Amino acid sequence: MTQSWLPSLITATPQEGFDLVITLSRRGVKYTQPDSDKLMAMRSAYAESADGLTAASQVIAINFQTISAANNYWRG
Repeated sequence: MTQSWLPSLITATPQEGFDLVITLSRRGVKYTQPDSDKLMAMRSAYAESADGLTAASQVIAINFQTISAANNYWRG
């Protein structure tokens, strides 16, 4: 995964920012576990885990804070 896919953190709206956050979060998982077979094998375990889902939500929230700050909280 060496090609550039993230030209900027700047987005036009909070919704676009949130969409970017989801992409960032998912890509982070792919970078951490690049073996897609292993990743899919683990998915059922964390999909049924309240702790796993809470942890995923925390990652998304932290990433949204980062994108929001980069976009000056979408203030004009």
